[in-house]
Amino acid sequence: MTASTSPHGLLGAGVAMTFVGSLTAVSATIADYPVFGGQAVRYTVAAAILLAVVRFTDRHRRIRLTLREWGLLAALAATGLAAFNVFIVAATADTSPATIGTVIATVPVVLALAGPLLERRRPAPALVAAACVVAAGAALANGLGSGSLRGLLLALGALGGEVCFSLLAVPLLPRLGPLRVSAYSAALAAPMLLAIGLVADGTHVLRVPTGGELAAFAYLTVIVTTIAFLLWYDAIGRLGADRAGLFAGMIPISAVVTTVLLGLAAPTPADLGGAALVAVGVVIGLRASRSRRPEALPVVTVAEVKAGAAA
Repeated sequence: MTASTSPHGLLGAGVAMTFVGSLTAVSATIADYPVFGGQAVRYTVAAAILLAVVRFTDRHRRIRLTLREWGLLAALAATGLAAFNVFIVAATADTSPATIGTVIATVPVVLALAGPLLERRRPAPALVAAACVVAAGAALANGLGSGSLRGLLLALGALGGEVCFSLLAVPLLPRLGPLRVSAYSAALAAPMLLAIGLVADGTHVLRVPTGGELAAFAYLTVIVTTIAFLLWYDAIGRLGADRAGLFAGMIPISAVVTTVLLGLAAPTPADLGGAALVAVGVVIGLRASRSRRPEALPVVTVAEVKAGAAA
């Protein structure tokens, strides 16, 4: 897979992470709903939408998944989807959205290091530096927050899920594409969450949601899951995990904006300064990625091959 600085990829990554950034604030409104059951319904509906799109847009392309692909999809569903969202919802009950956003703000740094290593190439120093600037800006915008040790650990779990959400998709995207990866992973996450919910909550795994909870689940299903997944996986395929990861700095910035729009708080100088740092980091990273040109391979003629063989 050859990554490039695609305008479509840049726009998709930015929009996707902006949507994901609103997850924390919206999840706080469903903290009283059974976590596992609610997320299971969310992914069931999202998977149905995505699979319907696959059927009507790519019906003539049949792909038989290999055992390795099934394993990667299952791991992606368990960590990047199920565990990530459970950690987010659970963390909002023990710590502030600022703390969660600050922890997740380190995603660009992790992807800038791990993404190239998975592709068997060295991380670009300039890209790593840019990722650190993005993470610093995101942390500044959120502040250190407050909360318990349990909440911090849950936020770290969400960070791990966010990293797996991107890295485990890298080997799947070239053959399956963003649409199938999104659809299959959501379909696998739903029964996982329902099974855990039945063990943890028994018959109370599901209940009729209130009007506010229903609206929150609808938003999480359509915007944060269906649309954001497609945009993000498409961006990874176009940009690579390390370049796309820079836009993960939009997550806490979007969380701040969502909080303001909901009338919960007003932006502070730290919020504005953090947003500026994120923008600077993204620009530095994208300029660094454009300056990197793949080295041209030497052209070997047939005559040279024969001469070498004779020698």
